[in-house]
Amino acid sequence: MKGLRNNPWLSLTLDAWSLGMEASTVIGLRTMKLAAGGPAAEAEAVLMVSEKIEASLDLQHRAMTGGLGLTPPEAVAHTLTHFRRKVRANRRRLIKG
Repeated sequence: MKGLRNNPWLSLTLDAWSLGMEASTVIGLRTMKLAAGGPAAEAEAVLMVSEKIEASLDLQHRAMTGGLGLTPPEAVAHTLTHFRRKVRANRRRLIKG
């Protein structure tokens, strides 16, 4: 059991699962907004696509400049943190509106 506590991949797996659950909430909120139609839905669709492009380019830049760490677990942890910030910001915004 001692080995599991020292295994960074177990913690990262749980973090990735948690992020997936948060992302599914955002997907549901966005789906409802898009289904409502109108200018707000159109703006949300444009925002959704542009955010994904921006987040991917930012992450790629970080990877190329060493900003994700020096080990595979560090890179995964930084990647999860990067996307978690985006997902949480969207969840807060969508719940307000």
